[in-house]
Formats: sequence, C-alpha cells, structure tokens
Amino acid sequence: RYSPDWASLDARPLPAWFDQAKVGVFVHWGVFSVPAWGSEWFWWHWQGQHRADYERFVQSRYPPGTTYADFAPRFTAHDFQPRQWAQLFQRAGARYVVLTTKHHEGFTNWGSPVSWNWNSVDTGPHRDLVGELGQALRESNIRYGLYHSLLEWFNPLYLADKESGFKTQDFVLKKTMPELYDLVLKYKPDLIWSDGDWEAPESYWNSTSFLAWLYNDSPVKDTVVVNDRWCNNCSCHHGGYYNCADKYQPGTLPAHKWEMCSSIDKLSWGYRSNMNIAELMDEMSIIEELVQTVSFGGNYLLNVGPTKEGVIVPIFQERLLALGRWLDTNGEAIYESKPWRVQVENSTVTVWYTAKGPVVYAIFLIWPRDNVLQLSSPTPSTATQVTMLGFAGTLKWHKSPDAGLLVTLPHLLPSPLPPQSGWTVRLEGVK
Repeated sequence: RYSPDWASLDARPLPAWFDQAKVGVFVHWGVFSVPAWGSEWFWWHWQGQHRADYERFVQSRYPPGTTYADFAPRFTAHDFQPRQWAQLFQRAGARYVVLTTKHHEGFTNWGSPVSWNWNSVDTGPHRDLVGELGQALRESNIRYGLYHSLLEWFNPLYLADKESGFKTQDFVLKKTMPELYDLVLKYKPDLIWSDGDWEAPESYWNSTSFLAWLYNDSPVKDTVVVNDRWCNNCSCHHGGYYNCADKYQPGTLPAHKWEMCSSIDKLSWGYRSNMNIAELMDEMSIIEELVQTVSFGGNYLLNVGPTKEGVIVPIFQERLLALGRWLDTNGEAIYESKPWRVQVENSTVTVWYTAKGPVVYAIFLIWPRDNVLQLSSPTPSTATQVTMLGFAGTLKWHKSPDAGLLVTLPHLLPSPLPPQSGWTVRLEGVK
C-alpha cells in the first residue's frame, strides 16, 4: 500500500497504457467560452487585474453592470454532440482525451454537489458534460482524462485561506477535495490532470492523502495516471508523469515519463472568436512537435477550445484530421514506441528516431533535395533492410563512407497530397 508521502507515491509504477498511447487531445471548455476573447483567463484579466482592454471589451459588448456570473446562462452547449467529438478525436489518432471539468473560474462541467448553481447541470447547458463525453469516448475505446483546477480565483473560501497564509483549509475540505473524490467515484477516469497548484504547498492541498486513496482504494487504483501539478513545488518533481510547464520541451531525453501539452491556437487554450490563421499552428508544426516529443519519450497532448455552443470549429477539425492522416501512415513509428539510443540527428536534414524492439524508425521532416537520406547514427549490417511507411517495397541503401547509411528514397513522394510533412524510414537489422 502507498502511504501519503511523496517517497512512497512517487515509487508507484506508471500504468503502461499511458506511455503506449503517445497522442491525446486536450479540451478547454467552460464559461470563459462565452466572452470567447483574450483567453480562458478572461475573468482574472478583467476582474483580478482590471486590465483596460478587458474592461473595454465588456463595456462595448454587454449591458452595464454585467458580472462574470451573467455569462453562465449563455454557455448553452446547444450543438454539443459528444459522439461526433469522439469520432473526430478517434480520426485524429488520439488514444486519450482530457476535458476541463473545472478551470480556475470554479464552474464545474458536471453537477458538483459542492458547486451550487455554478455548474453545467443547474445553469447554462443543464447537462452533465463530463458524463456525456465520457460515455461517448468509452464507446469509441478512447481513454478519458479529467482536468481539474485545485484553486478558484474568486472563491471566498479560497481567498480566506489564502489570507491566513494557507493555515486554514476550509476551501480544500469543503470544495476541492469533495470534487476530486466525486469525479473519481462518478466517472472513473483513466487520468487526472491536476492544475491550479502553484500558490500553496502540498500540506494545504492534502494532495498526498488524496493520491494515496486514489492508488490504494479508488475504483481506478490500478489504471489511473496523474500528472505533477499537486503543490507549489511539485512540477517536474512529484506525482505521476511530468508536465513541468505548459508547452515544455526538454531538448534531451528526460529520465522520467513526461507529456507536452500544446494548443492549436498559439495564444489561448479556450476558444477565441477573434483568432486568425496566423495565430494557429499549421500541420507541419504540429507534426514536428509530436515527433520531437515522442522521440524524447514524451506524450503529445494537443488542445482545442470548443465554442460556447459546443462546436469544434472547422479549422481545428481540419488540423486534427491532418494529424490523424499522418498517423494513419506513420503511427507505427509513434504508438507504443520507445526512445532509441540516439534521439535526433542534425546532419543536412534533421532526423528524429524512435524504436520498437529491434526495429528503428527514422522520421525526417524535410525531403532531401537529391532523394538521398543520410543517416549517420545507425550501424548497418549485411541483414539490414530498409522500407518506408506508406510505400510498398524495399528501398536501396549503401554504407556511408564516414558512418551510417545512405538511403535512396522513392522518386515519387509516398503521399499524393503535396503539403504532407514528415516521412518515416523503417530500419531492420541495424545497431
């Protein structure tokens, strides 16, 4: 049994499904989707920091005296079709999906018994969004993760605890912990993506006692995976796998399982009605981030923000489907792979490596001009065989004069769609 201290909790082996999954979709959805402007931190920038641009925005678009609570009834989810979402995420190649059950605004996307009238069942959609999406994902055989913020910016109980220097714990005992236990017992998540941890120590949050219960006695004790945001100095040190920071990229192979979370909209995690195409990641940068992350042993969690009606806008769908098409061809080099002894090669063309058993995959993002791919790290043997994912037949290769091998690529690109970025050469019989 695990005891409620980090030494014991950190020793728990990470359930294998998470490392095998590699690709997930993150969904930021809440009352912040109503103003749909700036970012999901709308309430904080407007009422916490009194930023002039946010104050002008509300004055110009909403009646005088509008409060943040007035946005909740407009969070309708009228067009939310969980099965369509699940189908989209499946076609995107996602093996798990993480939904915001509650962001720092405190509004819960399920009927939390301790969030009276500030939840999606009592107001707004009048639906259990967490439950509906969970059911659709399970039908599609996709793992379900729940994002949950420990803190709430303007909750009076939290503000009082903060005032006491976190010596009192009213907010944790009456709000945060009851909600975490409720989420686990009701929805049996495969993953808990904790956030909102940075202001207070673990002794305030009671994180270790929650995690000990989760690992010892909860209905998901053997399968559940958690991240590292459980206290103000936990990130990159304690918990399950590490997020370290948003959009974290280590640059070398970390010793601990990690995940990079990224967002198609580079300026926000929640939906913004005023985003433009230049502010979005294109297909090539998404694939590049994915390949880089997986070769360093990480998982890639790509975020979309739905509208207040529950629509994932077509440009986000298009990006997700492009990722899915790429994975249809190259997924063998991604799912269930492990980092190889060399992760990246900066020769004339940047090549990223992954491995599965004796097979090594070399993923290159730019097609070499002369159709010859130079790989200096693998050592070929007489038994070496080279093929390309998505292309029938073997490829000719010969030993490179200095080291490694030179692979002659097919003269026709393997995909008829010209903007495809990233191709995979499969190497057997190399060291």
